[in-house]
Amino acid sequence: MANRSTEAREFLKPEVVSRIKNLEFIARMIVEGFMVGLHKSPFHGFSVEFSEHRQYMPGDNIRDIDWKVYGRTDRFYIKQYEEETNLKAYLLLDVSGSMRYSSHGISKLDYARYLAAALGYLFIKQRDAVGLGLFSDRLEKFLPPRSTSGYLKFLLQTLQQVESGEKRTRVSDVLHTVAERIKRRGLIIILSEFLYEEPEAILEGIRHFRHYQHEVLVFNILDPQEIAFRFKDEVRFVDLESGEEVKTQPYFIRDAYRQLIQEFYATLQKGCREMLVDFQTLFTDEPFDVALMRYLVKRKRLY
Repeated sequence: MANRSTEAREFLKPEVVSRIKNLEFIARMIVEGFMVGLHKSPFHGFSVEFSEHRQYMPGDNIRDIDWKVYGRTDRFYIKQYEEETNLKAYLLLDVSGSMRYSSHGISKLDYARYLAAALGYLFIKQRDAVGLGLFSDRLEKFLPPRSTSGYLKFLLQTLQQVESGEKRTRVSDVLHTVAERIKRRGLIIILSEFLYEEPEAILEGIRHFRHYQHEVLVFNILDPQEIAFRFKDEVRFVDLESGEEVKTQPYFIRDAYRQLIQEFYATLQKGCREMLVDFQTLFTDEPFDVALMRYLVKRKRLY
């Protein structure tokens, strides 16, 4: 059992996942690794929500109680059928050119794609409906939310085929577009690095969702080098969206760069906090359970 648990937890490591090609297998193994750790956390027992049951609530029909589950847990659970949905969630994934950056073997785009796949897997297992939006400077693809297992394969296939290329970023425009498209209250999960735009414009896009009473969870996906900036000697920097190149000595710009990038994300984080939006920075060398636990905390807060 210990060996199996250790093996499952290995799939929370980006460097392990990046060696696998099948996205459906990746999503399943990330979730299974997460569930192993969940049994040792304050959320122990939550795993039953990943099946076809939900906890009994006053007003539910007692004929729907699953007495076998009651016998095992001493708690009342209702059989929840496939057409029932607790939540409508939307994964908005940035596929712009700058998401291709990597300093250590896994790009921001791949990290975000694996995380989106795992979240999609979790939503479907919980009988929640999940949709997907791919964007750069425009909304490139939009899959409306569904909660069936067959739909999960379609969603994962779409993520598997994601390509970025030299695509520009315009996060704020996309957020406004999607906010006008989905006015029924749900959970919006944004996966991006939010560069190339003023933070105030991005916050206005997020505020649009809050205007329609959506809950919002922001995953700010960064490569460690984008904050540390530990480049040495003369370096040629290439803009992955415009193709522009700059040669410089990192030593002379390191302090100014660090200050600017920290101020940029501090402004975003502060603005999100004021709107009661969860803003979580994730580095591409961090295990995926950091993000999944943040989602879990958010979801429990909605009920």
